[in-house]
Amino acid sequence: MDGSAPDIVDGLKEIVGPRGYIDDPAELAPYLLEQRGLYHGATPIVLRPGTTAEVARIVKFCAAAGVPVVPQGGNTGLCGGAVPAEDGRSVVIALGRMNRVRHVDPVDFTITVEAGCILADVQKAAEAVNRLFPLSLGAEGSCQIGGNLSTNAGGIAVLRYGNARDLCLGLEVVLPDGQVWNGLRGLRKDNTGYSLKHFFIGAEGTLGIITAATMKLFPRPREIETAFLGLERVDDAMALFARAREASGDQLTAFELMPRIGLDLAIKHIAGITDPLAKPRPWYVLMEVSSSRKDGGLRVALEDFLAETMAAGLIADGAIASSTAQARAFWRLREGLVEAQKFEGGGIKHDISVPVSRVATFITRATEAVTERLPGIRPIAFGHVGDGNVHFNLCEPVGADREQFLARWDEFARVVHDIVADMAGSISAEHGIGRLKVDELVHYRPALELALMRRVKDAIDPGGTMNPGKILRP
Repeated sequence: MDGSAPDIVDGLKEIVGPRGYIDDPAELAPYLLEQRGLYHGATPIVLRPGTTAEVARIVKFCAAAGVPVVPQGGNTGLCGGAVPAEDGRSVVIALGRMNRVRHVDPVDFTITVEAGCILADVQKAAEAVNRLFPLSLGAEGSCQIGGNLSTNAGGIAVLRYGNARDLCLGLEVVLPDGQVWNGLRGLRKDNTGYSLKHFFIGAEGTLGIITAATMKLFPRPREIETAFLGLERVDDAMALFARAREASGDQLTAFELMPRIGLDLAIKHIAGITDPLAKPRPWYVLMEVSSSRKDGGLRVALEDFLAETMAAGLIADGAIASSTAQARAFWRLREGLVEAQKFEGGGIKHDISVPVSRVATFITRATEAVTERLPGIRPIAFGHVGDGNVHFNLCEPVGADREQFLARWDEFARVVHDIVADMAGSISAEHGIGRLKVDELVHYRPALELALMRRVKDAIDPGGTMNPGKILRP
């Protein structure tokens, strides 16, 4: 049945009431566009339920009518997973009104929040009880925790705390038939059969709609030290990483790799960013160590570490932040590296992972391969390499035609992903599959794994109404 049919639209409006829907074309627009402009969907209505009960009624209604539903959080994803199809048959369920912090327990070190909570607000709620919620990413001021879980988001603190899957203790989920599974258990140990929450984390809304989650909290860091290091060779980065883990007593919180071209673009385009070291270097590492103790001795340990690694030839230069403001300036450079790429024309982006020990080899091989394919292309390899994750972005050659360059996205994806596959890596480290990588998933994942995924999808969502066309082919 067509999702634009008047009786269906009117029925959905009745469920959520006048505050719970948007049907004005101008107001619909932000919900239909993927942030990089790769996809522009259509829908007759965006539903904004205020409770889990309303989500359940919407899903049950749509399942009976055969209308596909597309769950959406902050719509900050980079693979088109939250954008409806162009045919206008789907309805979008935006969860932003479901933004309550249901419970915080500082003794259990848990927080239970609704799916529409902004990530930064979850962090603040934890801080209010002297606890840390460590998930942190560039979009934390607008992304929502339901979306973070649905894409199994990573971010800058994965080294120490794990990704969204590791931080989740329990979920509340509306299933494709409208039933509500309440798995909001704050248990660290629960070995009673299948771990059902893991079906929905990373599933991008294709198996159900996450409406609430119980997440882990941690002691707040009392001592944080941040260093910005210059390297002559990318090959030294992972040896440096291994030494950093050992030297810090495994208190390494972040380890970010950046190329000189990324710094140049950030300095060029982003106001207030300056070069932190006296002399340019080909590669940089931004590392952070932290402790929940005030007297953890991290400053001395970090100074000793820099002296030892400089003597060993692993780093050429470095600076330890002397203040919170300087540490923020270091991190602003890392954030600006991403933002600045938007001003350099077309960008073809890859989010991959390889074994940690092979990060430098991947960067070298992939850089050589894309440069051979298109001389003048500008590879920008950066990211949370301590967990093997490399964002391998390609800026168009200076003066190139943007649309012609972007038309080669699939070509360059195959070049890069072939190298990833050869190195036993993954074509998606933390951004998900969405619409962007559906065909790539078919190409690179073993047939048996795809068949098992299909069986799970068919068993939980036999009607195929939950976010169709994402992860698996329809």
